[in-house]
Amino acid sequence: MELMLNFIPPKNEAGLHYQDKVMLIGSCFTEHIGNFLGEHKFQVMQNPNGILFDTLSVCRAISGYLDNQELSTENLFQYNELWHHWQYHSKFSGINKDLVIQKINEKQHDANAFLLQADWLILTLGSSFAYRLNASTPKEVACADFVANCHKAPSQWFEKYLIPIEEQVAELEKVLQQLRKVNPNLKIIFTISPVRHIRDGVVENNRSKARLIETVHHLKTKMDRVYYFAAYEILIDVLRDYRFYDIDLVHPNYMGTNFVLDHFIRSFLDPVATELLEKIKPIIQASKHKAFNPDSIAHKMFLAQNLEKIKALLQSNPDLNFEKEISYFSGFYL
Repeated sequence: MELMLNFIPPKNEAGLHYQDKVMLIGSCFTEHIGNFLGEHKFQVMQNPNGILFDTLSVCRAISGYLDNQELSTENLFQYNELWHHWQYHSKFSGINKDLVIQKINEKQHDANAFLLQADWLILTLGSSFAYRLNASTPKEVACADFVANCHKAPSQWFEKYLIPIEEQVAELEKVLQQLRKVNPNLKIIFTISPVRHIRDGVVENNRSKARLIETVHHLKTKMDRVYYFAAYEILIDVLRDYRFYDIDLVHPNYMGTNFVLDHFIRSFLDPVATELLEKIKPIIQASKHKAFNPDSIAHKMFLAQNLEKIKALLQSNPDLNFEKEISYFSGFYL
């Protein structure tokens, strides 16, 4: 008896290699993929603006990177004693506005340099709902129209906007064409975040996701080197069980996330990269080990063995960065 829908995303002919540079932009599920790739020694940059949920925010962020925009303190606003930018996550906010804009501009320049050399861009769209400031917003903070982050400002300042499919297609197509002009060989993976935005409403969330799916498949059909990874479908249609969700019942838990990541590896990693990944995985896992008896001979042998594994991998893959793991294993052993 089958207990789960037998759906396996297709293997893509363009494989992701360890030599590739990968930029990831989008919702919080972007960071699950990005953290996994980064932890396992792929060259990644993820969410230079911080997490972005809606299509318009994603497009504006990419356009900003391509233009290598130099922002000024006039683009900031002050709320609850902190200086913020409507397009940047609260982790950039701070009391000193000069330091805030400096951090933002440094990230803008880093994103520009990385994106121009990137081999892959993974875009995870989370919502078709965008938010813009309305007429009730105080003038001193109304330095934008659409916002990517509300910074816990009063809800009455914002107007909710369900982005039409046609507008999403047009905005994404425009920014992808800009990308291809400066980075002609860039490959793009779209995915829809399986995180459900229940605060929008159950029906509204499904309308939002449906628009994203239609938008992405329209672009995939129209443009070359555009791929789709079915993260949303794997969680919603294959797993279909709340045991794969966190306590909030909307975010996938560790087991659900790993199930999706396994499919991502099968779909997009080159066979050579997959083989190397399987050698790296146990080293990363070992580096998280907390010893009960750090002075024991057995533990020192464990550290030495993993250090030797790293040295062996670096002989054939000298570009891999094991600095953190080498520090861990050699710190106790020596």
